[in-house]
Amino acid sequence: MKILPALAVLLLAVKMTVQAGDEALAWPAPALEAKPWTYWWWMASAVDPENITGELERYHDAGLGGVHIIPIYGAKGFEERFIDYLSPKWMEMLRHTVTEARRLGMDVDMTTGSGWCMGGPDVSDLDANAVPVVKTFDVKSGGQSARDGGLARVAFSEDGKVVELGDENWTAPDGNWRVYSISQKPSGQKVKRAGPGGAGHMLNLFYPDAMGRHLQKFTDAFSQYDGPKPRAMYHDSYEYRSEWSPDFFAQFEKRHGYRLQRELPALFGKDESDHAARVKSDYRETASDLMIEGSLPQWVNWSHEHGFITRNEAHGSPGNLLDLYALADVPETEMFHLDRNILVSKMASSAAHVAGRKWVAAETGTWLAEHFTETLGGMKGLVDELFVSGVNHVFFHGTCYSPDDAPWPGWVFYAATEMNPRNAIWHDLPALAKYIERCQSTLQSGSPANDILLYWPIHDTWHDAEGLVKPMTVHARSWLEDMPFGKDAAMLWQRGFAFDYVSDRQLIAAKSTDGKIVTAGGAYRAIVVPACEHMPLATLEKLREFGDAGAAIIFEQHLPLDVSGWSDLENQRARYASAIARFKNGGEKSRVIVGDLESALTGSGVVRELLADRGLFFIRRSFEGGFTYFIANRSGQNVDDWIPLGVPAASIAVMDPMTGRTGFATTRGSEVRLQLPPGGSIIVRAFQKPQTGGPSWSYREAVGPSVALTGEWQVKFVAGGPDLPSVVTTARLGSWTNFAGEAGERFAGTAIYKLVFDLPKKGPVKWEIDLGNVAQSARVRLNGRELGTLLLAPYRLPLEGLNLQGNVLEVEVSSTSANRLRDLDRRGVAWRNFYDINVVNLDYKPLNAAQWPVADCGLLGPVQLTPLASPRD
Repeated sequence: MKILPALAVLLLAVKMTVQAGDEALAWPAPALEAKPWTYWWWMASAVDPENITGELERYHDAGLGGVHIIPIYGAKGFEERFIDYLSPKWMEMLRHTVTEARRLGMDVDMTTGSGWCMGGPDVSDLDANAVPVVKTFDVKSGGQSARDGGLARVAFSEDGKVVELGDENWTAPDGNWRVYSISQKPSGQKVKRAGPGGAGHMLNLFYPDAMGRHLQKFTDAFSQYDGPKPRAMYHDSYEYRSEWSPDFFAQFEKRHGYRLQRELPALFGKDESDHAARVKSDYRETASDLMIEGSLPQWVNWSHEHGFITRNEAHGSPGNLLDLYALADVPETEMFHLDRNILVSKMASSAAHVAGRKWVAAETGTWLAEHFTETLGGMKGLVDELFVSGVNHVFFHGTCYSPDDAPWPGWVFYAATEMNPRNAIWHDLPALAKYIERCQSTLQSGSPANDILLYWPIHDTWHDAEGLVKPMTVHARSWLEDMPFGKDAAMLWQRGFAFDYVSDRQLIAAKSTDGKIVTAGGAYRAIVVPACEHMPLATLEKLREFGDAGAAIIFEQHLPLDVSGWSDLENQRARYASAIARFKNGGEKSRVIVGDLESALTGSGVVRELLADRGLFFIRRSFEGGFTYFIANRSGQNVDDWIPLGVPAASIAVMDPMTGRTGFATTRGSEVRLQLPPGGSIIVRAFQKPQTGGPSWSYREAVGPSVALTGEWQVKFVAGGPDLPSVVTTARLGSWTNFAGEAGERFAGTAIYKLVFDLPKKGPVKWEIDLGNVAQSARVRLNGRELGTLLLAPYRLPLEGLNLQGNVLEVEVSSTSANRLRDLDRRGVAWRNFYDINVVNLDYKPLNAAQWPVADCGLLGPVQLTPLASPRD
């Protein structure tokens, strides 16, 4: 009788360890934001309840989590359906949309405006994005300068005298004078791609008063609205053209303590001196501050007061991107066609990590490829690059609302991956959506685990005597790639150091605790300062404070050379010299290092992840009891090797986000064996304590040569258009454009390839099928059982449920829609019937697919079976 309690305890312990192992292998419960969302363009807001519901149901069934409404220009022939932006009817459509989305378990964001960027018919010339108008007059002694009603009129003599002129006529005293007259005018930049009710000037973000007036129309619209509100307000990438504002002179003086009016030759003249560069640095910093402290916080605060969170794309702005991104609840980046620099996207994720934001969004797939030639495999590769950059909330770019009565291809957007139900690739979107959901549920869990803060010396970029504002875009990236800052970021990335960028503001707000730099979002082991020429005094003094407290401060090559800007320069330089001396004569706690960056990092105890040496991209996050890695193989080479992790691990779990398969890996200490084909990705969880229970990870081990799978294939076309070709039987696989006649050449959609086969021989227990070349995605069924969906090479998966004879294999292949679009243009069918830009190609020229070559479609093969070793128990 006494043994029973002991046995019960033992059984309970076994149960608990199994549960622990199962929990370690479980995917995190996905929030709504873990699913992919999509930009949802409303052409002329010509929407109606029936079609809104129908479209949302299709999006839900494909695995999308939400939509982002952007009203734009309209489709020709549908003018009677156009709805003015923010009109009572428009608000009715918004109510229906949000209500229906939430019925389906989805949600809705909306742009604060129509088209992009902020602006519209309510924006006056005073509030419009503006440029300065500079007039100069040479006046000799006794000459006059008449009042002109501008913002400032200042006279400069040859011998250095400065006279600020009032509103009265002015007579020049002795000497030769040059009079500068400054006024402003709208830049001419109008809202891009606006829909009805949204056209007009873009707003001036350098003028905070303008934002307050602009938001009033949204206040008015929502004051009459009694429906559920969208989740978020959105602000698109900075495409304003502003260099001035009505109160710029006053705002400048308040921030810098001297009058910009007295520095007009340095600002607007041909002066290339250090003095001019310093004045322009202060000018650029003022423009940045006016957005960071004035305009955009108003928008954020207004959104919060009205029940919305905010998403903001800061790139393109001439301001400090890190501070601008950090203002929003959801910083958002983008990759545009071939402009895919992970180090640029890290601007948004770094801002989120330092500020403690949960989500980092991305405009995903903007012109991934030419219209209707994009593939889900190509999108998966782009998404992986965004994930390793820190993104965890992707928005497809995107989906155009289209009513059911619009002929194929429906309404389309000119700069999109056509991620809509009319595109043939939509058929297999649920597989990609599930992959994204698994990845993002993991990447939204825990906390960032980066070791290094890389300081952005933006004043080195601003210290330039040429031009006025300096936009920092995802396209022209000299602001990053040509600077020591960008070169250091590239080195850190390539060598496997986990880092975030940090701004002056963010550094000054940080604390030092136990030798670490603590921000609102987490703690860092070291600060890296690139070879830096100009730095604000406040930043240098904060770094000195960190160094005195024992934090690792690494200055590449040399300490900063000089203070930034022109304000109170002599006093600033004296205090600067004192701070520099403190660095050189640090106390016993000081961990300030000056010299070669990589050797300094090694000496500071910062971890280098050696997996980067194999061409594996990664991002690392922490959770209670361990670390999570998302790893993508972007090397172009197959990886089957022992991969060391930079963290201690007692157990390591491997999780495949494409299939959902999980298991405990074979390990050697903190080394884990990984098998990743080119383009493959995996999630690895490293546990500090041993995990028991749960299955082992199954590795792919071929135990014999592959065997070709031959026989008569029946090819049945099941979905797509313009017409379904007839059923074809063939023993030779290839593009259906070659064996299905003229109908096959113009067809885009889905066909089922069916083959009945016997096993080549008895055993082994496990077989794998390799489909060879597939154009473009494939669902595989065996004997009526769904085995999985394949989006990119290698198109292979294990076969389960095999019989010795009479196996029925069905491969359901979906193509792109390129050939169907080609057919429309070859036949001269008018489908490009949109206002504004209409439909253009990647070169912004009219799209004409008639000259495209016929694209391969279908199961191209060869199809092979490979015997594999049986998985371990």
